[in-house]
Amino acid sequence: MKVIEHLARADRPLISFEIIPPLRGGDIRGLLGLIEDLVQHQPPFIDITSHAAEVVYDETPRGIERKIKRKRPGTLGVCALIQNKYDIDAVPHVLCQSFTRQETEDFLIELRYLGIENVLAIRGDDSGYRKRLEHGRTINEYAIDLVRQIQDMNGGKYLEDLLDADPADFCIGAAGYPEKHFESPNLSSDISWVKKKVEAGAEYIVTQMFFDNRHFFAFVEECRRQGVAVPIIPGLKIITAKRQLHSIPRTFHCDIPAELADEIAAAKPKQVLEVGVEWAARQTQELLDKNAPSIHFYIMQSSKAINSLLPRLSL
Repeated sequence: MKVIEHLARADRPLISFEIIPPLRGGDIRGLLGLIEDLVQHQPPFIDITSHAAEVVYDETPRGIERKIKRKRPGTLGVCALIQNKYDIDAVPHVLCQSFTRQETEDFLIELRYLGIENVLAIRGDDSGYRKRLEHGRTINEYAIDLVRQIQDMNGGKYLEDLLDADPADFCIGAAGYPEKHFESPNLSSDISWVKKKVEAGAEYIVTQMFFDNRHFFAFVEECRRQGVAVPIIPGLKIITAKRQLHSIPRTFHCDIPAELADEIAAAKPKQVLEVGVEWAARQTQELLDKNAPSIHFYIMQSSKAINSLLPRLSL
Protein backbone atom coordinates (compact mmCIF):
# COMPACT_ATOMS: atom_id res chain seq x y z
CA MET A 1 0.00 0.00 0.00
CA LYS A 2 1.16 3.53 -0.72
CA VAL A 3 2.16 5.89 2.09
CA ILE A 4 -0.57 8.36 1.14
CA GLU A 5 -3.12 5.53 1.28
CA HIS A 6 -1.95 4.59 4.78
CA LEU A 7 -2.40 8.22 5.83
CA ALA A 8 -5.82 8.55 4.22
CA ARG A 9 -7.18 5.35 5.80
CA ALA A 10 -5.71 5.81 9.28
CA ASP A 11 -8.09 6.19 12.21
CA ARG A 12 -5.25 7.08 14.57
CA PRO A 13 -1.84 8.77 14.24
CA LEU A 14 0.68 6.54 12.49
CA ILE A 15 4.17 5.79 13.73
CA SER A 16 6.86 4.93 11.17
CA PHE A 17 10.59 4.31 11.39
CA GLU A 18 13.79 4.78 9.44
CA ILE A 19 16.63 2.27 9.62
CA ILE A 20 20.05 1.89 8.06
CA PRO A 21 21.55 -1.17 6.26
CA PRO A 22 24.52 -2.99 7.83
CA LEU A 23 28.06 -1.97 7.01
CA ARG A 24 29.64 -3.56 3.95
CA GLY A 25 30.38 -7.19 4.78
CA GLY A 26 28.58 -6.92 8.10
CA ASP A 27 26.21 -9.42 9.68
CA ILE A 28 22.50 -8.91 9.00
CA ARG A 29 21.41 -10.64 12.22
CA GLY A 30 21.56 -7.40 14.17
CA LEU A 31 19.30 -5.72 11.63
CA LEU A 32 16.87 -8.65 11.73
CA GLY A 33 16.67 -8.32 15.50
CA LEU A 34 15.99 -4.60 15.16
CA ILE A 35 13.21 -5.16 12.62
CA GLU A 36 11.64 -7.88 14.78
CA ASP A 37 11.61 -5.42 17.66
CA LEU A 38 10.05 -2.64 15.60
CA VAL A 39 7.34 -4.91 14.18
CA GLN A 40 5.65 -5.06 17.60
CA HIS A 41 4.77 -1.37 17.19
CA GLN A 42 2.86 -2.14 13.97
CA PRO A 43 4.46 0.48 11.71
CA PRO A 44 2.61 0.87 8.39
CA PHE A 45 5.90 1.50 6.61
CA ILE A 46 9.64 1.54 7.31
CA ASP A 47 12.16 3.70 5.46
CA ILE A 48 15.53 2.22 4.50
CA THR A 49 18.38 4.62 3.82
CA SER A 50 20.57 4.42 0.71
CA HIS A 51 24.25 5.26 0.63
CA ALA A 52 26.35 6.64 -2.18
CA ALA A 53 29.91 5.72 -2.93
CA GLU A 54 32.38 7.91 -1.11
CA VAL A 55 36.06 8.68 -1.08
CA VAL A 56 38.10 6.87 1.58
CA TYR A 57 41.84 6.77 2.18
CA ASP A 58 43.31 3.39 3.13
CA GLU A 59 46.81 2.75 4.42
CA THR A 60 48.41 0.01 2.31
CA PRO A 61 51.95 -1.41 1.93
CA ARG A 62 52.27 0.98 -1.01
CA GLY A 63 51.29 3.97 1.10
CA ILE A 64 48.01 5.89 1.44
CA GLU A 65 45.66 5.05 -1.41
CA ARG A 66 42.48 6.84 -2.44
CA LYS A 67 39.59 4.43 -2.97
CA ILE A 68 35.91 4.70 -3.82
CA LYS A 69 33.64 2.54 -1.67
CA ARG A 70 29.99 2.11 -0.79
CA LYS A 71 30.14 1.46 2.94
CA ARG A 72 26.49 0.41 3.27
CA PRO A 73 25.10 -1.43 0.24
CA GLY A 74 22.04 -3.60 0.69
CA THR A 75 19.06 -1.23 0.55
CA LEU A 76 17.31 -3.35 -2.08
CA GLY A 77 17.76 -6.57 -0.12
CA VAL A 78 16.55 -5.04 3.13
CA CYS A 79 13.48 -3.65 1.34
CA ALA A 80 12.65 -7.09 -0.04
CA LEU A 81 13.02 -8.60 3.43
CA ILE A 82 10.76 -6.07 5.15
CA GLN A 83 8.07 -6.16 2.51
CA ASN A 84 7.90 -9.88 1.92
CA LYS A 85 8.76 -11.39 5.30
CA TYR A 86 7.04 -8.89 7.58
CA ASP A 87 4.31 -7.58 5.25
CA ILE A 88 5.28 -3.99 6.06
CA ASP A 89 5.62 -1.49 3.26
CA ALA A 90 9.24 -0.62 2.57
CA VAL A 91 10.22 2.91 1.54
CA PRO A 92 13.71 2.89 0.03
CA HIS A 93 15.59 6.15 -0.31
CA VAL A 94 16.60 6.94 -3.88
CA LEU A 95 19.58 9.29 -4.26
CA CYS A 96 20.90 11.70 -6.83
CA GLN A 97 24.37 11.74 -5.31
CA SER A 98 26.81 9.31 -7.01
CA PHE A 99 24.17 7.50 -9.10
CA THR A 100 23.53 8.01 -12.79
CA ARG A 101 20.00 8.30 -14.11
CA GLN A 102 20.55 4.95 -15.81
CA GLU A 103 21.47 3.31 -12.50
CA THR A 104 18.46 4.95 -10.88
CA GLU A 105 16.14 3.57 -13.54
CA ASP A 106 17.56 0.06 -13.03
CA PHE A 107 17.07 0.38 -9.25
CA LEU A 108 13.48 1.53 -9.69
CA ILE A 109 12.72 -1.32 -12.10
CA GLU A 110 14.04 -3.83 -9.54
CA LEU A 111 11.91 -2.23 -6.82
CA ARG A 112 8.89 -2.57 -9.06
CA TYR A 113 9.61 -6.26 -9.64
CA LEU A 114 9.58 -6.71 -5.85
CA GLY A 115 6.18 -5.02 -5.55
CA ILE A 116 7.57 -1.99 -3.71
CA GLU A 117 5.30 1.00 -4.31
CA ASN A 118 6.95 3.77 -2.29
CA VAL A 119 10.19 5.72 -2.64
CA LEU A 120 11.70 8.76 -0.97
CA ALA A 121 13.52 10.92 -3.52
CA ILE A 122 16.41 12.89 -2.03
CA ARG A 123 19.53 14.58 -3.28
CA GLY A 124 21.83 12.93 -0.72
CA ASP A 125 24.84 14.27 1.13
CA ASP A 126 28.02 15.23 -0.64
CA SER A 127 30.34 12.24 -0.23
CA GLY A 128 33.33 13.86 -1.88
CA TYR A 129 32.97 11.62 -4.92
CA ARG A 130 31.75 12.69 -8.35
CA LYS A 131 30.97 9.81 -10.67
CA ARG A 132 32.61 9.97 -14.09
CA LEU A 133 29.96 10.07 -16.76
CA GLU A 134 30.76 7.84 -19.71
CA HIS A 135 28.92 6.57 -22.78
CA GLY A 136 26.27 9.29 -22.67
CA ARG A 137 25.20 8.64 -19.09
CA THR A 138 23.62 11.49 -17.11
CA ILE A 139 22.86 12.40 -13.50
CA ASN A 140 20.07 14.02 -11.53
CA GLU A 141 21.61 17.13 -10.03
CA TYR A 142 18.84 17.93 -7.55
CA ALA A 143 15.97 16.10 -5.86
CA ILE A 144 13.43 17.76 -8.15
CA ASP A 145 15.22 16.19 -11.14
CA LEU A 146 14.95 12.79 -9.47
CA VAL A 147 11.24 13.32 -8.73
CA ARG A 148 10.70 14.16 -12.40
CA GLN A 149 12.49 10.98 -13.50
CA ILE A 150 10.35 8.81 -11.23
CA GLN A 151 7.20 10.59 -12.33
CA ASP A 152 8.22 10.05 -15.96
CA MET A 153 8.41 6.32 -15.26
CA ASN A 154 4.97 6.54 -13.65
CA GLY A 155 3.81 7.90 -16.98
CA GLY A 156 5.49 5.09 -18.92
CA LYS A 157 8.40 7.25 -20.09
CA TYR A 158 11.79 5.56 -19.69
CA LEU A 159 15.25 6.82 -20.60
CA GLU A 160 15.14 4.79 -23.80
CA ASP A 161 12.14 3.96 -25.91
CA LEU A 162 10.98 0.54 -24.74
CA LEU A 163 8.48 -1.51 -26.66
CA ASP A 164 5.34 -2.24 -24.62
CA ALA A 165 6.88 -0.80 -21.43
CA ASP A 166 4.37 -0.63 -18.60
CA PRO A 167 4.17 2.54 -16.51
CA ALA A 168 5.40 2.37 -12.93
CA ASP A 169 3.16 3.43 -10.04
CA PHE A 170 5.45 4.76 -7.32
CA CYS A 171 4.22 6.94 -4.48
CA ILE A 172 6.95 9.59 -4.26
CA GLY A 173 7.99 11.18 -0.99
CA ALA A 174 10.35 14.14 -0.67
CA ALA A 175 12.30 15.83 2.11
CA GLY A 176 11.50 19.07 3.90
CA TYR A 177 13.65 21.14 6.25
CA PRO A 178 11.87 22.91 9.15
CA GLU A 179 15.04 24.90 9.84
CA LYS A 180 15.63 25.31 6.08
CA HIS A 181 18.21 23.48 3.98
CA PHE A 182 21.65 24.78 4.87
CA GLU A 183 22.22 25.93 1.29
CA SER A 184 19.03 28.01 1.15
CA PRO A 185 19.12 31.74 2.00
CA ASN A 186 15.89 31.59 4.04
CA LEU A 187 12.93 29.36 4.91
CA SER A 188 10.53 30.92 2.42
CA SER A 189 12.96 30.36 -0.45
CA ASP A 190 13.59 26.79 0.66
CA ILE A 191 9.87 26.01 0.76
CA SER A 192 9.50 27.32 -2.78
CA TRP A 193 11.65 24.32 -3.77
CA VAL A 194 9.45 22.01 -1.71
CA LYS A 195 6.51 23.33 -3.71
CA LYS A 196 8.33 22.64 -6.98
CA LYS A 197 9.02 19.05 -5.90
CA VAL A 198 5.32 18.61 -5.15
CA GLU A 199 4.37 20.11 -8.52
CA ALA A 200 6.82 17.66 -10.14
CA GLY A 201 5.11 14.67 -8.53
CA ALA A 202 5.99 14.35 -4.82
CA GLU A 203 2.89 13.22 -2.88
CA TYR A 204 4.04 13.73 0.70
CA ILE A 205 6.85 15.38 2.66
CA VAL A 206 8.96 13.92 5.48
CA THR A 207 10.93 16.48 7.44
CA GLN A 208 14.50 16.47 8.57
CA MET A 209 14.84 15.93 12.32
CA PHE A 210 14.16 18.89 14.61
CA PHE A 211 14.06 19.34 18.38
CA ASP A 212 11.89 22.44 18.72
CA ASN A 213 8.32 22.02 17.49
CA ARG A 214 8.03 25.72 16.72
CA HIS A 215 10.22 25.11 13.68
CA PHE A 216 7.84 22.44 12.41
CA PHE A 217 4.70 24.50 12.95
CA ALA A 218 6.26 27.49 11.18
CA PHE A 219 7.38 25.22 8.33
CA VAL A 220 3.90 23.77 7.86
CA GLU A 221 2.30 27.21 8.03
CA GLU A 222 4.61 28.58 5.34
CA CYS A 223 4.09 25.48 3.17
CA ARG A 224 0.34 25.94 3.32
CA ARG A 225 0.68 29.66 2.62
CA GLN A 226 2.65 28.83 -0.53
CA GLY A 227 0.08 26.29 -1.64
CA VAL A 228 1.79 23.04 -0.61
CA ALA A 229 -1.22 20.89 0.31
CA VAL A 230 0.30 17.37 0.57
CA PRO A 231 0.70 15.61 3.94
CA ILE A 232 3.73 16.73 5.94
CA ILE A 233 5.16 14.11 8.31
CA PRO A 234 7.41 15.36 11.14
CA GLY A 235 10.68 13.47 11.55
CA LEU A 236 12.10 13.07 15.07
CA LYS A 237 15.31 11.75 16.57
CA ILE A 238 15.76 10.67 20.19
CA ILE A 239 19.13 11.76 21.58
CA THR A 240 20.80 8.84 23.34
CA ALA A 241 24.44 9.90 23.81
CA LYS A 242 26.33 13.07 24.71
CA ARG A 243 28.40 12.98 21.54
CA GLN A 244 25.21 13.62 19.54
CA LEU A 245 25.14 17.18 20.91
CA HIS A 246 27.95 17.85 18.43
CA SER A 247 27.44 15.26 15.69
CA ILE A 248 23.75 15.98 15.02
CA PRO A 249 24.09 19.75 14.41
CA ARG A 250 27.23 19.18 12.34
CA THR A 251 25.70 16.44 10.18
CA PHE A 252 22.06 17.48 9.92
CA HIS A 253 22.32 21.27 10.29
CA CYS A 254 19.66 21.53 12.99
CA ASP A 255 19.71 23.27 16.38
CA ILE A 256 19.43 21.52 19.73
CA PRO A 257 17.58 23.80 22.20
CA ALA A 258 19.67 25.12 25.08
CA GLU A 259 17.38 23.52 27.67
CA LEU A 260 17.85 20.05 26.16
CA ALA A 261 21.57 20.51 25.51
CA ASP A 262 22.21 21.70 29.08
CA GLU A 263 20.25 18.84 30.58
CA ILE A 264 22.13 16.26 28.52
CA ALA A 265 25.50 17.86 29.24
CA ALA A 266 24.80 17.75 32.98
CA ALA A 267 23.50 14.17 32.98
CA LYS A 268 25.56 11.10 33.76
CA PRO A 269 26.16 8.95 30.65
CA LYS A 270 23.62 6.32 31.76
CA GLN A 271 20.98 9.04 32.26
CA VAL A 272 21.24 10.55 28.78
CA LEU A 273 18.82 8.07 27.24
CA GLU A 274 16.11 8.94 29.77
CA VAL A 275 16.63 12.67 29.17
CA GLY A 276 16.36 12.18 25.42
CA VAL A 277 13.27 9.99 25.70
CA GLU A 278 11.49 12.42 28.02
CA TRP A 279 12.17 15.34 25.66
CA ALA A 280 10.99 13.33 22.66
CA ALA A 281 7.86 12.24 24.55
CA ARG A 282 6.84 15.85 25.22
CA GLN A 283 7.72 16.85 21.68
CA THR A 284 5.80 13.95 20.14
CA GLN A 285 2.71 14.41 22.30
CA GLU A 286 2.47 18.09 21.35
CA LEU A 287 2.69 17.18 17.65
CA LEU A 288 -0.04 14.56 18.07
CA ASP A 289 -2.24 16.95 20.04
CA LYS A 290 -1.97 19.41 17.17
CA ASN A 291 -3.03 16.79 14.64
CA ALA A 292 0.20 15.68 13.02
CA PRO A 293 -0.92 12.88 10.66
CA SER A 294 2.02 10.66 11.50
CA ILE A 295 5.37 10.71 13.31
CA HIS A 296 8.50 9.38 11.64
CA PHE A 297 11.34 8.31 13.95
CA TYR A 298 14.95 8.14 12.85
CA ILE A 299 15.84 4.86 14.56
CA MET A 300 18.88 3.89 12.48
CA GLN A 301 20.33 0.95 14.49
CA SER A 302 18.74 0.62 17.96
CA SER A 303 15.15 0.24 19.18
CA LYS A 304 15.90 0.77 22.87
CA ALA A 305 14.89 4.44 22.91
CA ILE A 306 11.71 4.02 20.86
CA ASN A 307 10.62 1.06 23.03
CA SER A 308 10.88 3.34 26.04
CA LEU A 309 9.15 6.26 24.33
CA LEU A 310 6.03 4.80 22.72
CA PRO A 311 4.32 3.51 25.90
CA ARG A 312 4.34 7.10 27.22
CA LEU A 313 2.25 8.46 24.38
CA SER A 314 -1.49 8.79 23.97
CA LEU A 315 -1.95 7.09 20.61
